[in-house]
Parts: sequence; structure tokens; C-alpha cells
Amino acid sequence: MLSFSMVGVGAIGVICGICCMCSQRKSLFGLLLGMEVFTLAVYVMVLDFFNYLGGSANMCLVFLVFGVCEAALGLSVLVFLVRLSGSEYVSSSSLGHF
Repeated sequence: MLSFSMVGVGAIGVICGICCMCSQRKSLFGLLLGMEVFTLAVYVMVLDFFNYLGGSANMCLVFLVFGVCEAALGLSVLVFLVRLSGSEYVSSSSLGHF
């Protein structure tokens, strides 16, 4: 039976998240989804690292809380941008260009 290392799965997730963030230059929603993939992949790697060392999972919980706060802040910025300009594309607003 094949056994995959969670660090390897996390590294593939980090690469996918970075590629997703780099390819989404116009859509803020796509950028936020890429950031979530990146955050979850890093969480998987940190969780496997703490399990390997036999440490407590409290630091993993703290990291997960920060990830949820990042997602809530990104969603609030997305809602603000949609209400301000009527679209979630960055080019349609005057807040800035990527």
C-alpha cells in the first residue's frame, strides 16, 4: 500500500496556491481562493510537523484561527469592493491596479 507524506501533499498544495495567486491578476475572488489553498496547505504541513515531533496541537489550532481571520478579512474586503464598484474585478475599481 502506498503511503503519502503529508508534507509532500502540503508542498504540492503550496505550489498550487502560489500558481493560483499568480494567475489571478484581475479577479479578487480568485486571489482569495488561492490564498486559502496556500493557507490550508501550510496548515497541513505544520500539523504533520507537530505530529512528527510529538508536540501539542495547540499551535496548529492557533495557526488555523489566524487562517480563519485572514479569510474573514478577505471576504469583507471583497464585499466592500463589490458594493463600491459593482464588480469584483480589480480593473473596474479605482482602488488600484495589479
